[in-house]
Amino acid sequence: MRRVHEPSRDVDVVHDTDVLVVGSGPGGLAAALAAARSGVEVTLVERFGCFGGNITTVGVEGFAWYRHERTVEAGGIGWEFEERAKAMGAAVPESQSLSYELDSEGFKVVADRLVEEAGIRPMLHRLFVAPILDGDAVTGIITESKAGREAILARRIIDATGDADVAHRAGAATHTTLVEKMQAASVMFHLAGVDKTAFMAAVRVNPQTYRDWSSGEWTVETSGKEDDMFSPFLKKPFQKAIEAGVLPANLSTISGTWGAMHDTGELTYMNLIHLAGCDGLDPDSLTRFEIEGRRQVMLAIEAMRRFAPGCASARLRNFGMTIGIRDTRKIDAVYNMTEIDVRNQARFDDTIGIYPEFIDGYGVLILPTTGRYMQIPYRAMLPKKVKNLLVAGRAIGGDRIAHAATRNMACCAVAGQGAGVAAAISVKSGRPLDSIDMAAAQAELRRQGVRVI
Repeated sequence: MRRVHEPSRDVDVVHDTDVLVVGSGPGGLAAALAAARSGVEVTLVERFGCFGGNITTVGVEGFAWYRHERTVEAGGIGWEFEERAKAMGAAVPESQSLSYELDSEGFKVVADRLVEEAGIRPMLHRLFVAPILDGDAVTGIITESKAGREAILARRIIDATGDADVAHRAGAATHTTLVEKMQAASVMFHLAGVDKTAFMAAVRVNPQTYRDWSSGEWTVETSGKEDDMFSPFLKKPFQKAIEAGVLPANLSTISGTWGAMHDTGELTYMNLIHLAGCDGLDPDSLTRFEIEGRRQVMLAIEAMRRFAPGCASARLRNFGMTIGIRDTRKIDAVYNMTEIDVRNQARFDDTIGIYPEFIDGYGVLILPTTGRYMQIPYRAMLPKKVKNLLVAGRAIGGDRIAHAATRNMACCAVAGQGAGVAAAISVKSGRPLDSIDMAAAQAELRRQGVRVI
């Protein structure tokens, strides 16, 4: 490999804070809000021009699509996301559950308001490029932006990048799923111009279930209770399109769910494009699959125009701002959650919140319809080999099936809120992150409306 020499240089420190959160997806946004509400100074760094991560930049609007009558949840900031969105006209009832679909555009404003009200210092348009280290302690980060390289210092840092970028570059123990075994990436999109009456009539005549997910390219393992439940699943228009030569036969993976059918003719949260082999840590791979995903979206829209009732005049409204990645790098945590934990209602002394028995990934689908739930341990966010750092979001420690549960956005919010409270308590007490007063953290989480046990 050819190399160039980059000279060493001094970097201006542009800000100093108590708690620095890197990444503002559901986990990072919840972490920042929780820390600020615990009474410390908080700064939130984000590479895009809005907060919300998967909700806003990718367009995954089904924040809690698992929710049913007997689902037991943590509440807290994740629940607040939905309530604030509803109050601000940025949410509609979700099609397959008792939750609400968050409007990906409107939630940008919801997140702005939450950040402003909490007194958080927002720092958008800044890409994390390197940690600042003092021995094995992370003391800040270097960012790149239109302003060049800048340094931000902090007493505690929360890595909510989704890919454990801060932890990995700081030397923490991490592991990455093999590309051929990663969950597929998705390019999300939304439609306009759909005839709601005709579309919904066809859904009522031929309702799809979760059993239909096991068709064609995939077999989905359920507990059995999911099989006859309604799912907003689309497959038949694409099968017909392949038979008619509208879609090439090799695109038999185009299928999936829609989120909400609006009176305005918008059909939103179209999760139809599944891109196996996309490496979310490789910019060349991301480039290739962003382009390929958009190509497949346009083919899918043409198939729907021809073969999906009510879609003859459908047109693309918008893509997500970036491709959706489900699976890359995770930390080797002080405690790594297991399949046994997420399938068997695990309980932990260091619980920072609960999450319903919801598993979605690696060919497994379990919906929380019976009141079962697990607890999330604080130790799963503590990386090995580095200090002053917590990891929130989908990169927390766990095995393959544990990740299929904890990667989901609402669980990321639970973990993020726990991380934010823990970081604040660590700052205020002067105790390291690995020896905080858990009783105090749990008490603060309860004060913030979280069900801890």
